Formats: sequence, C-alpha cells, structure tokens
Amino acid sequence: MEAVVLGFVQGAPGADVLSRLLGNLVVKNKKAQFVMTQKMLLLQYGHTTAVLQNLLGYLSLDSLRRALLLRVLQELLETWSSSSAVKHSPAEQQLYISKAILICLSHLKGHEIESCRQELLTSMMEGVKCHLDSSLPQLRRLGMVVAESISLKINTEGPVLKFEYEEDDETRELKSLLVQTPPFCVVPSFPEDDRSEKAGAALPLVPESNEKPHTAAPVKPDEELDAELDSDDDLTPYDMSEDKELKIKAPVYIRDCIEVLTGSRSEDVDKWEATVKALESLVRKNPAATREVSVELAKILLHLEEKTCIEGFVELRQRAQVAVLTTDPIPVAKYLTSQFYSLNYSLRQRMDILDVLVLAAQELSCPKFHGKTKHSGAQKPCIQLLPGSDSSKDWRRIVDERIKSKTRRFDMGQSHVELASRPNEFNSVAGHFFFPLIQHFDRPLTTFDLLGEDHLVLGRLVHTLAILMYLAVNTVAVTAMGKALLEFVWALRFHTDSYVRQGLLSCISSLLLSVPTERILADMTEELLETQSWLGDVMEKDPDGDCRRLALQNLLLMENLKKKLEAIPS
Repeated sequence: MEAVVLGFVQGAPGADVLSRLLGNLVVKNKKAQFVMTQKMLLLQYGHTTAVLQNLLGYLSLDSLRRALLLRVLQELLETWSSSSAVKHSPAEQQLYISKAILICLSHLKGHEIESCRQELLTSMMEGVKCHLDSSLPQLRRLGMVVAESISLKINTEGPVLKFEYEEDDETRELKSLLVQTPPFCVVPSFPEDDRSEKAGAALPLVPESNEKPHTAAPVKPDEELDAELDSDDDLTPYDMSEDKELKIKAPVYIRDCIEVLTGSRSEDVDKWEATVKALESLVRKNPAATREVSVELAKILLHLEEKTCIEGFVELRQRAQVAVLTTDPIPVAKYLTSQFYSLNYSLRQRMDILDVLVLAAQELSCPKFHGKTKHSGAQKPCIQLLPGSDSSKDWRRIVDERIKSKTRRFDMGQSHVELASRPNEFNSVAGHFFFPLIQHFDRPLTTFDLLGEDHLVLGRLVHTLAILMYLAVNTVAVTAMGKALLEFVWALRFHTDSYVRQGLLSCISSLLLSVPTERILADMTEELLETQSWLGDVMEKDPDGDCRRLALQNLLLMENLKKKLEAIPS
C-alpha cells in the first residue's frame, strides 16, 4: 500500500489528478492515512516541493479530507514550535516542515482560520522564540518567514508581524508557497457578438461628444493661497559652485584622540568623526605613544558608541582595536580576555572581543614582509612614476626591473618572493590570548551564562579557540594549548546546539594540524583514542550534516597521522 500511494503522489501532475486517482482513500484506509499524513510529512523529508503541493492540495479538495488537512497543520505546527525538534532535527527537515506549513496555510479558508486562530497564534509565538534562539542563521530566518506568514493569515486587517532579514532564493521560494497559484487558468471564450455586448455592458456610459467633462476646481482655503504667495520658488539661489567644504583636521597625538573620543560636547561631532577615521593609522605610526595608554585606549574603543551616522563605523572601530592589540599585545590581551567574563557587558561586546582577538592573532602570526620578486613569469612589471616624486633614490631598482622585463630567460622556474626573516610575533603572546578564554567558561554570571541560554556566544568562543589553536602552530605553548583544548572539547562534546558542536570538531582539526605528532603521542594518546571513538559516533548519528562532514575529516586526519607514524623507521 505504501509503495502504491507514494508512487501516485510522486507521479501525479497535480492535486486534482491525484484526487481523481485516489478519491477518498485517505479517509477510508488507515494505512494510506498514516503514510500520507504522518510518514511523508513528519518522518521523511526528502520529497520535493511539488510532492508536498500534490499531497496537501489533495487533502484540501474534498470536504471529508479537509479535516485531515487541519489536523496535519496542527501536528506540523507542534513540531515546528518544539524547542527539542529545533535543536535535534537537521536543517533540511526543518525547511521541509516549514514548506509544508506554508502550503497548508495557502489552502485554508476564512472560517477555518477563524476557528483555529488562537492555536495558530500560540504556535507562532512558541515557534518563533525557539527559532530565534538558534545559533544557525538559516534556522532563525526560517522562523521569521513562517511567523510572518502565520501573522499575515490571522491578521488580515490589523498590523502584521515583520522581521528584518536578507532575502535569498530560499526565502523567496517559501513566500511564494503561501500564494496558491492554479496550474493553469482557462479564459472562457465568447462569440464575437456576445463578447462585445458583455464588454460594452461592463464599461461605464461615456458621453458621445468629444468634449472632456468639466470638473469643478476645488476651492482652496485662504491659508493655502497665502502659502503659495509666500513661496520661495521664485527666489534665485546663491551660486555655491566655488565654495569649499571645510575639512576638520584630525588629531595628530594619541592623547588628543582619547580626549576627543571621551568628550561629550556636541559641537565636536566633525572632529569625532575625523578622529575615528584616523585612529588606526595614528596608532600604527606611533607605537611608543600607544603603549603608554594602550589599555585605556582599548577600554575606550570597547565602549565606544556611534554618535553620528558615519559610514563603516563598526569596521573602523574594529580596525583601531586590532591596531592597539597588535601594538601592545600582552596588557591589552589581558584586559580584553578579563572583560569577556565580566559583568555589565552586552553579548555584542563580548563577541566583538572575540573578533578582535582573532584578527590580531592572525596579524601577529603572519610575517610582515616586503618581498622582492626575483624573476617574473608571465606578467611584466609595470612601473609608474608619480609626477613630482623623488625617483632618484630608486633609480637602480627601476633600471634593474626594466632590464628584467626585456630579458629573455629559459628554465628559470616560477617566480617567488623573498620573505623577510623575522620571528613569529604570536609565539610569545599566544598563551595570553588563549588560556584566559578557556578558564571560566563553566562559571555562570548574573547576566551571562555560556552553558545556558547564551549558547550563541559559546559557539563563537569555541570557533575562536579553534582559530587561535591553528594560528599557534610552531609556537612554544602549542602543546599545553592542545591539552587544555582537548579537555575543553571533551567536556562539551554532547552539547545540544549544532553550531557549538561544529566549533568543537573544528577544535579537533586545529589540534591535529598544529600540535607536533610526537607530542600528541607522548601526552595525549588515551584522550586521542577516546576522541576517535566519539568522532565515529558523530559521523554516524549526528543530525547535522556539517558535523558529520567535520567528523569524517578529523578521522581522515587521524588516519594520515597513523600512516606517517608507520612510515617512520623505528
């Protein structure tokens, strides 16, 4: 029975054809009813949107089957609004259920919506809360779209729910499901005489004369007439073509920047904007002056709020924070990591701290070099001299590059860049970035609980630790960081949020790539065997596809590690 029903639903070109084929089988046969109302909607999620439209459209085409349609909608909404289902079911299944809900809503009639208005409202409130609590942007957007659609159906006259999100193809497809479009529209054809008569009857009577009907001009009040007389439209504007915009000079000292950023005078808004734009370059040009007030400047930037509508304010502030942290890493890193677990900070500020730590670590770990191209392959160097520039100092470089561009060489290999020899600046400060973040994750505060409702920040923290671990390759503290990170992962390996689990699996990848092989075998053998068993369970049983993929990658890394050890002669 199941194979027959499934074949009909998948092969029917439309709901009306399916209705003629099956009739009221879903009402008479319990097996068919289970397959069509339970299994295909709640237990499976691999069917296409067209199959869903066939199935739910079939339920809506007969009065006996519409009761099943309402019951199906109720069960779908219960699943959609369940926090356990949102946490443990894959994103593909939640998208499938959301599509089924919207198709059901498109088939509801006015009196049916009135009869279940309260149930729809309750499910909408519970479901949108569960989805907005999710760490995955796709699930949050799904909750917003479905909640907007339910609100649109139950509030036909009053205000409707409206969220702000970026629309993509998936969102537009979901919204299109709410509008029930027939597969084809037949326009009845009339004989030529009847058509003209019907069209003529539908049009209003028009006078036969060609004169346009005169309409009485509205009488304007005296106030509007006075306003028109006093209008400034006839005045000649001043010629401002040669006027120059006054440019506010940005401060040239770090302490002047601090004074401007902490000032409260409204007339200094232009100077405040100029300071925000120039702060990063000023910090990098004056490292000695920055180190004297680095912690104070980091505190100001962490609490800095946008006074005016300055373009790219968040990026400017972040770049200035990164510049301060890279200029004086240890004291600023100690301050930022201590503030991450402090009271009276918003979640946005805590995530800003993590972003700044990652960007600064990336900058410190990458060698700053001014490379010289030994020989070019396909592209010829293009030398442009700026007018009025002092080019006499670089004359030998310019001549050499011109000679190289006109010299033919054979079998010179690919061009490469000579890197300046310098130590990794992240080597001596990696521990100051990493260990304070991993210490107090299990201590809830009054306004901050990583193991509770603030799992979004926990996910960002886990991903941050994975990046810091990866950037600490070849550093002195990498082994100690790896051991601490493995204990951290082991404590959170069964977390219910998929975003957190993805970060934990990324931590394992970073550990395997960064810690030397001999140190892994000497210090973490037992932990690694337990981790391998856990990764196997994740690859087979985790509902999230990204988690399964990351677990498989980690198992492959471990297998490669094992092959390298076997290749080493004893």
